[in-house]
Amino acid sequence: MFAAEQAQAPGNPLTLMVPMIVVMGVFMYLQHRSQKKKMAAHQALLSKLKSGDRVLTTSGIIGTVVAVKDKTVTVRTAGDTKVEFTRGSITEITDSGSASAEA
Repeated sequence: MFAAEQAQAPGNPLTLMVPMIVVMGVFMYLQHRSQKKKMAAHQALLSKLKSGDRVLTTSGIIGTVVAVKDKTVTVRTAGDTKVEFTRGSITEITDSGSASAEA
């Protein structure tokens, strides 16, 4: 009886790999979906961008939007200093221009 148990071949390695592949596929799907949501939220932020908004850039510069073009945004940082950034480098609108005009 003991010899019969030893003679059995080990299980199919494919049956061990299938659950691991399924878990990896689910993980990749969830990661892709969350990244897509972040990109959509950033695009919505950039489409709302207008003159007078206070913004934060990826480099940490805070300033007020002076002009918005197709691919660039001109930001006043201090006094009369104006810096031109690509639209994608704007990470956050800290204060909307219409809200500061009402205050």
